[in-house]
Amino acid sequence: MNNRDLARLSGERLALLYRLSQTLNSSLDLDEVLNRVMDEVIAATHAERGFIMLRAADERLIFRVARGMDQATIDNSQFQISRSVVERVARDGQPLLTSNAQSDEWLSERASIISLGLLSILCVPLQLKNTILGVIYVDSRLQAGIFTPADLELLTAIAASAAVAIENARLYQVAVEKGRMERELQVARELQASLLPSETPQVAGWEFAARWQPAREVAGDYYDFIPLVGGQIGLVVADVSDKGMAAALFMALTRNTVRASVGDAPSPAEGIAHANRLICADSTGGMFVTLFYAQLDTASGDLVYVNAGQNPPLLYCAGFDQLDQLSRTGMALGVLADTPFEQRTLHLEPGDFMLLYTDGVTDATDTHVQAFGLERLREAILAQRHAPAHEMVAALERAVGDFTGSAAPFDDVAIVVIRRPR
Repeated sequence: MNNRDLARLSGERLALLYRLSQTLNSSLDLDEVLNRVMDEVIAATHAERGFIMLRAADERLIFRVARGMDQATIDNSQFQISRSVVERVARDGQPLLTSNAQSDEWLSERASIISLGLLSILCVPLQLKNTILGVIYVDSRLQAGIFTPADLELLTAIAASAAVAIENARLYQVAVEKGRMERELQVARELQASLLPSETPQVAGWEFAARWQPAREVAGDYYDFIPLVGGQIGLVVADVSDKGMAAALFMALTRNTVRASVGDAPSPAEGIAHANRLICADSTGGMFVTLFYAQLDTASGDLVYVNAGQNPPLLYCAGFDQLDQLSRTGMALGVLADTPFEQRTLHLEPGDFMLLYTDGVTDATDTHVQAFGLERLREAILAQRHAPAHEMVAALERAVGDFTGSAAPFDDVAIVVIRRPR
């Protein structure tokens, strides 16, 4: 080859690198970029086939592009290459060129080399700084000696640019996926929030206040006010055993099931027992829900409750200036279908109030991983025992927030206060 031919060839390869640079910089569609790279590489090297393999999260090399001559896509049945070649290049980060794989000492005994009849092989790493993203591989079963050191140099230069483009496209896809997930989670949060009561009950002689705060985008905790026959009000605070999307879905199941079960039930205990049977039938993956349910007769002040494994609510009796706990009367829902539930009755006098809460309150931790705890909860709520219900809830939120400081939320929070003012 004379100097003129060398100059022409060098100019063609520079033009190829320029075209590829434009392609790589003009698209963030990874498949489009990889297909264009392979087509150009096969045309420049006169290879029979070309593959790009990328390293997956589990470190396996997987096919992303497989192209043949005339820009033909190679189907899965033709994904037959020498794994020893690509794995060596991906492991060592060193390119490999063989003019005749059938006679090269380290390849000639490989079964895949013999069975596939491979002659010329060229493989270079896709490397970004110290990270090997995958390999570009081309071969030919038609002719030995088809690849030259100049082809190796060209393919190495292409791989350097392609590695940057692949990483940019990957990061773009991650950003797009993250944005999509954030939008979906925001929609899920809005839908979940719509399941909560839009306002607290407005009943003369009574005050109701509530708060709901997910630790993540969605929550497994919830509260509910259920209108019942005879002017009674059903009160619910519940906590699903998990967090995140699974807990949010289980929360929606629980909310609807409890609402449907207690409306016409002869008693709160029977209503919760029916809800438990339905939840057990639908529960998978060992999920369960702790729940406090009460029926309040606002005319008389009588309250009948079932505590299915939930944190014991705090009951303040103004006549004794005393804060007591309401113990559990049954196990969590979704564990045993035939478990019994006991119901108990109490009476709220003027000046009395009751605080329902999930363990996101008492388990809230500060930057030293110390828990807010029941005693701080008691102190915070007793300090507000003469305040309206909404001020009690706000003061409790402030107390927890001041305690946790910059620490991330430990768990979801649901709070309900029922107060009968004097």
